Amino acid sequence: MIRVGVPSKGRLMQDCFDWFGARGVGMRRAGSDREYSGVIEGVAGAVPVLLSAGEIPRELAAGRIHLGVTGSDLVREQLGADEVAEVAKLGFGHADLVIAVPNVWIDVETVDDLDAAAAAFRKAHGHRLRIATKYHRLVRDFLQAQGVADYQLVDSQGATEGTVLNGTAEAIADITSSGETLRANHLRILSDGLIHSSQAVLWASRVAEWSAEDRVAYVTLAAKLGVPGAPF
Repeated sequence: MIRVGVPSKGRLMQDCFDWFGARGVGMRRAGSDREYSGVIEGVAGAVPVLLSAGEIPRELAAGRIHLGVTGSDLVREQLGADEVAEVAKLGFGHADLVIAVPNVWIDVETVDDLDAAAAAFRKAHGHRLRIATKYHRLVRDFLQAQGVADYQLVDSQGATEGTVLNGTAEAIADITSSGETLRANHLRILSDGLIHSSQAVLWASRVAEWSAEDRVAYVTLAAKLGVPGAPF
């Protein structure tokens, strides 16, 4: 049985159901909104598994689900190419991972400016400029590629936009869709501070056990969805 991880609530869940439904694969909850089980109609041999978007990368990597719908930001941050394969971009759940700095930093407009500000900050304060984020891998890789060195990443799993105001960081790297929360916290995105443009993606697990029956069911599912006819 192919296990398909889908977001368990909110707009992402409905958008996911709509995307599958528009391609002739009905997907719905089984029972009440408090139950985390579901039904797939139109394809034999597949069942949805309702999970939080953040749990889906972990379940793909563990091989406990065969397919999963979640943001590309979460998968790129947590997993490697040997664990999952991208099946299809779904065209919803858009958000950008960006670097933002306080509005009062009027001379910091670009990543190069941030590099200069970080060097000056360390010289003045004796420690590295702190950037709050939960995307350590993506941010570190981006800043390394840009040649930024005098910084440290501090973990933020909550309201990252408030860390500058609270004095626990000097800048942030976080996901935003409209930018309203950043503006409300007096933060501004660097002009070249886009790290990753995320959207919902259908992923296949490379480590899950794909039986012969699973592969047959996948070919049927893929034909309906209009995606590649082999999981990877």
